[in-house]
Amino acid sequence: MSKMNATKSTNKPARPARSGRAAPAGKPAAVAEGAVSRPLFIQAAQALGAVLSFEYPADAVLSRHFRDNRELGHRDRGFIAEAVYGVLRRLRWLRRLAGDEATPRMLLLTWFARGEGWPMRNFEGLVSPTERDWVAAVKAVEPGELSLAERTDLPDWLAERLLAQMDEAGVIALAHGLNRPAPLDLRVNLLKADRDAVLARLQEEGIAAEAGKLSPQAIRLAGKPALQKHPLFLDGSFEVQDEGSQLLGLLVQPRRSELVVDFCAGAGGKTLQLGAMMRSTGRLYAFDVSEKRLAKLKPRMARAGLSNVHPVLIAHEADAKVKRLAGKADRVLVDAPCTGLGTLRRNPDLKWRQSPAAVEEMVAKQGAILAAAARLVRPGGRLVYATCSLLAQENDAIVDAFLVAHPEFQAVSAQEVLARQGVELETGERLRLLPHVHDTDGFFAAVLERRAGA
Repeated sequence: MSKMNATKSTNKPARPARSGRAAPAGKPAAVAEGAVSRPLFIQAAQALGAVLSFEYPADAVLSRHFRDNRELGHRDRGFIAEAVYGVLRRLRWLRRLAGDEATPRMLLLTWFARGEGWPMRNFEGLVSPTERDWVAAVKAVEPGELSLAERTDLPDWLAERLLAQMDEAGVIALAHGLNRPAPLDLRVNLLKADRDAVLARLQEEGIAAEAGKLSPQAIRLAGKPALQKHPLFLDGSFEVQDEGSQLLGLLVQPRRSELVVDFCAGAGGKTLQLGAMMRSTGRLYAFDVSEKRLAKLKPRMARAGLSNVHPVLIAHEADAKVKRLAGKADRVLVDAPCTGLGTLRRNPDLKWRQSPAAVEEMVAKQGAILAAAARLVRPGGRLVYATCSLLAQENDAIVDAFLVAHPEFQAVSAQEVLARQGVELETGERLRLLPHVHDTDGFFAAVLERRAGA
């Protein structure tokens, strides 16, 4: 229906305790001690089987599994999520060890035997004598010579496209970064709290945390504590938001009393950041094609103490509600729908669910959305195009084509914009964040400004 109705980058509702959204950091006690019951192992295999159909996102499948099995405790859910995401990250390697026809149960056994390095005693009570012999054989098997795609646990097409952008060593380093679980980052709501005060409060409560290295609004946690009932979350003092994502708000750099548009707002993670930076003044429009996503934004706005945000449901990027703002916006953020390949630390199933055809579809949508959003920018105003994709087709190619077609816009150095806000990051004209370099999700952003006389 809509050209905007596609995979959103990372602007999803942030829930501090996300049992199925991303594999928990560290190993649950049950894994570390090998104390896994047969019923729990069966549950993990069932959940993995449902995920491997790749019909729906892994986080949605796991959430459904946990709703259907409410007897599972926090540790049990953590064990299942950790196991499922472990298999998804290393699926090609595991299939090379276990065989292309391996069942979900066999893949799970292979993951524990080789990925987690379980000793044979940990399998007692979980497997039959025949399976025990099979596991012992898997522990000894050598995969043989592997292709680059197999070594990096990527589909062939994606490995080829990344190899066209960087050398083989770079692809391998990137893949290793993508195959690690993502940390949990918080964004302090500067409208309500001070980062140092929030950090001190968390540390006093025994929560291992440190100030973010890139964003002045970020706090990074060492683990994945359940914070959805923490007083500072309930009163809107912080939200969950990847530190790299926070830099996109700094590139927009909204000021008090301006008219700002978040063109693809989703559930509003970046919208909330922009609103706080504006000190809840001016007007901040949150456009999206999903009524459900916008509905989730409203209670978050209230919790954050924002009164300047105006969620607007649109049918497509050329909606009349969009056209009414033509030439009026001081700042426009286009956090474009994309393949999401920069978020593989959190969503490893995406690399198996995306395809070259999906990339081409995204590219067409991204170009149309950027052109539509650009019409809103007043002379002298700023336009920021961003994705959480790793692919040049969704990033530089979109911006380059836009600048050729729209000479009234000029590029502005992202590095200089960040430096003016105290963020020293060697990024060059366009922001490029990579998991293995910056320990954030993969992000791309370009800052463009409409010439004053245009």
